[in-house]
Formats: sequence, C-alpha cells, structure tokens
Amino acid sequence: MLRDEAAGYHPVEEVREGEAAVREAGLWIGWRDGAALVDRLPGHASFPVRRAGARLFTLAPGQLGRWRANFRFTGCQCSARWWYEQWAVHVAHAPAHTDPFRDPRWSRDRDERVHLYGGPRPGRR
Repeated sequence: MLRDEAAGYHPVEEVREGEAAVREAGLWIGWRDGAALVDRLPGHASFPVRRAGARLFTLAPGQLGRWRANFRFTGCQCSARWWYEQWAVHVAHAPAHTDPFRDPRWSRDRDERVHLYGGPRPGRR
C-alpha cells in the first residue's frame, strides 16, 4: 500500500507479478535442491536503512511465504517530498494463480514492519 503526500495520503494498492515485480519489491529468488530461496536485497528507503541483503525464508514446493514491511522514503534535494509505503509480498513455490492467496496457510511469515520514526512499532511487545 502506498500513501503519498502528493495524493493526500489516500491509500493506493497495487498487485504485481512476475520476475520484474520480484526485483521491484527488492527480492531475489534463487534455487537450491528444488527449494526457493527468497532473499531481501538492500533498499533505498530513508528508514529503515537496509544496506545489506538478508534471507527472508526458504520455500519447499507447495509452500507459501509472506513478507510484510513498511518504509519511509524521501525525494532528492531538488524535489523535496516524502512518502510511506507498506508492503505485503506473497511468494508461492507453486504454479502461478491467485487461488493460493485467497485463504492462505502461510508456511513462512516474516513481519519486518517498524515504527517509521525509530523505536518499537506500536502494539508490538
């Protein structure tokens, strides 16, 4: 979900799929012994700063994974603006169709959402 100052912070949701969507989401999917290795690549967010990649999860055939994250971005000095994004990325090691995500049973669920100005995320212990 994207909330942009220029759009009055009205939520904008998008569904993307395919290899380009994987790269756009900052992910890399590799393969080893029939398993999908799902890695998060370094990002360009102002917060949280992620300078190194990390393994999110490994999916065996038939498994579903979900990665949730949120970010604060700022434009360049020539275009001073800022916006927030909250992502829910679903990855299936299965044939491509939307049905697995309608009533998902997550094999792997990674929640990396943070308080966007530092400190613990509200409601998290």
